[in-house]
Amino acid sequence: MADYGTGLPIRLHQVVAAPGGTPVLTGIDLVLNAGGRTVLLGPNGAGKSTLLRVLHGLISPSAGSIVWGDECTRPRGQAMVFQRPVLLRRSAAENIRYALDLAGVHGAEADARIAEALDEVGLRALAARSARVLSGGEQQKLAFARVWALRPEVLFLDEPTASLDPAAARSVEQIIGDIHARGTTIVMTTHNLVQAKRLADDILFLHAGRVTERTPAREFFTNPHSTEAAAFLEGERL
Repeated sequence: MADYGTGLPIRLHQVVAAPGGTPVLTGIDLVLNAGGRTVLLGPNGAGKSTLLRVLHGLISPSAGSIVWGDECTRPRGQAMVFQRPVLLRRSAAENIRYALDLAGVHGAEADARIAEALDEVGLRALAARSARVLSGGEQQKLAFARVWALRPEVLFLDEPTASLDPAAARSVEQIIGDIHARGTTIVMTTHNLVQAKRLADDILFLHAGRVTERTPAREFFTNPHSTEAAAFLEGERL
């Protein structure tokens, strides 16, 4: 389980987001509770990545409100992994240590977490290797090792396997499952419907900056409720 709470649930009320001055999200009402695996689906430009960044606190709404638990400021117990991991010019182990230092975890406790995290993603033998010379799949695994060490309560994932080959993608999916099994709430975007079926408990479907449907995953893929989602699934099947 996470070492500290994020202030779940996360509540959005009439959120508008306009990064760069152009509205991308237009009136989002949403509550995200603890424990599940929510996958954001929708066509390109629907606002999935922007919504993920609003939930994580990287983008501030231009209108409306977002509340984490009882607070209006983003709590510490969150982490995010992007399609292309952001890594320092340091060893694999020191990339994790830097994140732990920022979280106030030092010394023997940090050493133990680093070793455990690298073991969990299969990178223990590469602990001393520069992160910048790792393969793409290894770099993404390192990003997840950093998450494992931080033990967040909620993890946001933006297309985390989009640039990986199928074998590396399935390996990362297994890591995501392991992190969720430890008690972390997962919120992620993907364009891979098969992956969404494998990983999602529920689907949040966006269209033109609005949430048009939120449905348990099994029901979404067999009987979508909104015309936009039905058209999207039909187009993906063609």
